[in-house]
Amino acid sequence: MATRIKNAFICNRLPQYHIDSEAIHYCVPQIGDVGLFRVESALNQYLKDPLGGSHYLFDGDLITAAFGNRYATNQYEGYIPESPQLYLDLIARGGVVGLIKSANATFNRPIVKLKLEGFLRDESGSIVNTIQYGELLPFKPNAIKTKVLLSVGTSMDSGKTTTAANACAGLKKKGFSAAYIKLTGTAFPKDVRYVYDRGADMACDFSDLGFPSTYLLDLPLILSIYQTLIDRVVKQSSPDYIIVEIADGILQRETHMLLSHPSFMQTVHGVILSCGDSLGTLTSIRLLEQLKIHPLAVSGLFTASDLLIREVRQQIEVPILNAEQLLSGELLQELNKISHSSDSSYPDFLQERA
Repeated sequence: MATRIKNAFICNRLPQYHIDSEAIHYCVPQIGDVGLFRVESALNQYLKDPLGGSHYLFDGDLITAAFGNRYATNQYEGYIPESPQLYLDLIARGGVVGLIKSANATFNRPIVKLKLEGFLRDESGSIVNTIQYGELLPFKPNAIKTKVLLSVGTSMDSGKTTTAANACAGLKKKGFSAAYIKLTGTAFPKDVRYVYDRGADMACDFSDLGFPSTYLLDLPLILSIYQTLIDRVVKQSSPDYIIVEIADGILQRETHMLLSHPSFMQTVHGVILSCGDSLGTLTSIRLLEQLKIHPLAVSGLFTASDLLIREVRQQIEVPILNAEQLLSGELLQELNKISHSSDSSYPDFLQERA
């Protein structure tokens, strides 16, 4: 009986393949390259499958997964090896493999250890790669006409996805259509499914183009991902608004590159900032102001506390919207202010989009 192979979430579009067990000794993996791995130490962990369900992992299991990098301040920092390596780590449950460099000291999940058994090769003999480079479109900022709202935050787990989901639901309540794109991060189905189930007309992310993660990608490639996903959403659902989430905090490499890029920000109608605490809120607003970005609203984890809201409100003029206010559609009031304001405190990109 053939041993069953458990495919990871990121390996949802595998072609016909054969296993090259010799390549493990000389091939240096690239982002998106797919390997066959044997689980050396599972420790009651699981792997997300191509449909977003879970494969429970046991020692000795065979899995397919893709090489990638990871930036997750609350979990792991991991990288694709720079030389052939047999023993590796599962650095994300969506099926991302690399070598863990550091882990948050408070993150207690055991690391799943893997052994590379071979690379997958397609019928042409090329190593199977999850990334659909042929589907990427060139970035054309002037072609993006739909109103894009950017969901950014102070850090990982500051509430960006919840803010995006609630904003979508609130806009829908007010009679507008809304879609969601997660532009950067590490492949995992939870955020897209959460926002879609909360009411977005459509939800997608970079992993739909086969990217295991976006960490350390060049800016032109990220902008191509952005253009491609925007184009898909517009063609499939023609939303009034597209809420685009950028992972991690505003100091993170890709996030900061995007926020600093004038042509990218030209496509953005407004920015929603999610924060975890009061001091982080004040600091983030100042950092954004240095980039000439004036958030249209602040939300996030800190808004779960009335006390923190009052603390922040004494220090800033930016509107604060908690989950209930976003769900009720109060964000629309702030959007209307942008459309009718000639206040020079709004950045140039908002003035041009108004």
